[in-house]
Amino acid sequence: MPVTEDLVRTGLGVLVLVAVTTVVLHLTGVPRRWSAALAILRGTLQLAALSLVLTGVITHPAWVAVGLLVMFTAAAATSTGRLGWSRRRLETVAGGMAIGVVVPLLTVFATGAVELTARYALAIGGIVIGGSMATATLTGRRLLQAATDRRGEIEGWLALGATPRQATAPIARHALTEALIPSTDQTRTTGLVTMPGAFVGAIFGGLSPLEAGRFQIVVLACIMAAAALTGAVIAYGQAPATARGTRASR
Repeated sequence: MPVTEDLVRTGLGVLVLVAVTTVVLHLTGVPRRWSAALAILRGTLQLAALSLVLTGVITHPAWVAVGLLVMFTAAAATSTGRLGWSRRRLETVAGGMAIGVVVPLLTVFATGAVELTARYALAIGGIVIGGSMATATLTGRRLLQAATDRRGEIEGWLALGATPRQATAPIARHALTEALIPSTDQTRTTGLVTMPGAFVGAIFGGLSPLEAGRFQIVVLACIMAAAALTGAVIAYGQAPATARGTRASR
C-alpha cells in the first residue's frame, strides 16, 4: 500500500475517533469538550516533528540527553499546571520527578539489565518520564482533594500540637496509595489484559518474544519505581503546606 494511501487511511480513522470522542463529551455535558480533540491534534503535530528529528537524534548521546531534558521540562510544567502554578509546587514536582526518573534509569543501566545505548536511553527514559508525570499529577490532585475533604481532621491534629507533617501524614499516605493504582494495575495485568507498547514495539523491531518480554519487564519495573519515588516525594513534600494553609485560614 502506497505511503500516501496509508496516511489518508490513518487520518480518516483518527478523525472518526476524534468525532466520536467529541460527540460523547458534548452529549454528556462535559466542560471543555474540545480538549480531547485539541490534545490529539497537538499530539499529532508533536509526533510529526519528533519523527523528523528522531533519525538524527537517536544515535547521538548528547542529543538524546537534550531530548530527554526537553521531555522532562515539558512533563514537569504540565503536571505543575494541573495542580496550580507556584514556585514551591514546581520545585516539589520537578524534584520528585527527577528522583523518580534518575534512580530507575541509573539502576537498569548500572546493573546491565539494559544495555546503555542512546537508543535504549531515549526509549526507556521517555516512558519513565511519562509515567512519572502521570503519577505526579495524580498524587498532587489526590492530596489537594484529601486536604479539603479531611480539613477537620487536620485542624484537630494541629490543635493537639501535632506538626504540619504529622497532621498531614494520613492524607499523604492516602494520596500516594491512590496515585499508585494505575501503575500497579498496568503491571499486574500485563500479558493478561494488555499487551504493552514496549513489548509490541520490541517484537516489531526484530527482537524475539523472550527478549521483548525481558525488555518489557524492565520497563514495568522502572515505571513502578518511578511512580513510588515521585509520588512519595510529592505527597510528603506538599502535604505540610496544606496544613499550613489550613492553619492560616482559621
